[in-house]
Amino acid sequence: MNERFYTLPSEKQQKIINAGFRVFSQNSYRKSPMQEIADEAGISKSLLFHYFRNKKDLYLFLWNTASDITCEYLALSHCYDSEDLFEMMERGMYAKIQIMCRYPDMAAFAMKAFYEKDEAVRQDIQESYREHFNRKAADALTRLNPEDFIPGLDLKMMHRQIYLMSVGYLWEISQRGDTLDAGELKKTFSEMLLFWKSVYLR
Repeated sequence: MNERFYTLPSEKQQKIINAGFRVFSQNSYRKSPMQEIADEAGISKSLLFHYFRNKKDLYLFLWNTASDITCEYLALSHCYDSEDLFEMMERGMYAKIQIMCRYPDMAAFAMKAFYEKDEAVRQDIQESYREHFNRKAADALTRLNPEDFIPGLDLKMMHRQIYLMSVGYLWEISQRGDTLDAGELKKTFSEMLLFWKSVYLR
């Protein structure tokens, strides 16, 4: 990315970012034309290429931007301050629901990018995801007390399973295309948490 992008007024930067989120969230990586992103942002295609060397450059920039915003919301929710796994996941999910309500195109883009199969970007996205997930998972697992869970439970497997089910829940939400009701989404996830507790806790 050309560092001159950051010299643009913040409003102009945000317009380009939002345009990228919107177009990439509606199409696969390969079928998302830079011209459409430029049109959405209200700039010329040549100017868009002035700030981003190519489509991959823009795509990965948007992925990292989405990651930064997510980390900011998770920190504000004190997600990782808790010693209780289920409370941690509840705070984390509520933070992500807030993001989805405030930045629907960003949330949809992040979910679509996570499942993107195009080899031009897939490896970069998955490596970035694994680095983040493994770091946070390791931190969460060190806080767990095996005595709180049913005997013989593989805590690492349990954590991964719950995490993937949570990702699936977010994917389902992102595909609805409806106006999101944060209260209803939180209620549904709280019910899921109660079920997991009944399954995994002593």
